[in-house]
Amino acid sequence: MSNATTESLTAQFEQLHAERVRSWEPAKLAKNVDQRRRLVDAFDPAAIVQIGDAVDPFVLTDSDGGTLTLDSLTAHGPVALIFFRFAGCPACNLALPYYDRQLRPALEAAGVTLVAVSPHLPEKGLGDIRARHGLGFRVASDRGNALGRRFRITFSRGEVPAGQPTPGWIGELTGTGTAELPEPTVVIIDRDHVVRFVDVSPDWLIRTEAPEIIDAVAKLTLRAAA
Repeated sequence: MSNATTESLTAQFEQLHAERVRSWEPAKLAKNVDQRRRLVDAFDPAAIVQIGDAVDPFVLTDSDGGTLTLDSLTAHGPVALIFFRFAGCPACNLALPYYDRQLRPALEAAGVTLVAVSPHLPEKGLGDIRARHGLGFRVASDRGNALGRRFRITFSRGEVPAGQPTPGWIGELTGTGTAELPEPTVVIIDRDHVVRFVDVSPDWLIRTEAPEIIDAVAKLTLRAAA
C-alpha cells in the first residue's frame, strides 16, 4: 500500500483502466471510453452549483437509517460532501477508501465533517460499501437525487458502462426507476450554509485528489480566523 505522502487516486484509476484494456473485449472497452467522453463533452461547468451559492436546507438518510440535515452537519463546522454513484461501482470502491485514508484524518483535525452521498437507498444496500471498507465517515442517501439535482450534478443515460448493472437495476437501487446518477463531486459548505469549494468530474475515472480538498479546507480555516 502507498503511504500517505505518495498515494494517488488518479494512479489507482489508471491501473483500473489498464486492467480493463488487458481484460475487456475491444468493443466493450470502446463503449465505456465513449460514454465517459460524451459526458465530458456535454459538461458545462457554468451550469452546476457555484462557489458562493447559498444552500437551502436539505435532508439525507444515513446508511443506518438516521437523518442528516444541513443544520446538523454544519453545527460544529463545515461539511464536505463526496458524491458517488452507488455501492457496487468499482471506481467508487477505490475512491471512498482512498478518501478515508488520505482525507478523513485531515478533515477531522480541521473540524470538518466528511459525508459520502449517493442516491443508492439504505434499504437496498447502500451501507455495504461502508461495511466492506470499514469507512470511518458517514455514507448517506440522497433520495431521488434531490440534492444532486439541486446542485445540477446528475446525469442520466439510456445505457450504463459495459460490465455495470442495467439502468433498470440502478433505478431499483435508487428508487428512481431511471439510470440517473450524480457525477463524482466534492462540495464543501461552511457553517453559514455557503458553498466554499466545488469540484465535479463528468468522467467517473477522474476524481478530486485529497490534497486539493485539504488545501481548500485550509483556506477556509484561514478565512474563518481572519
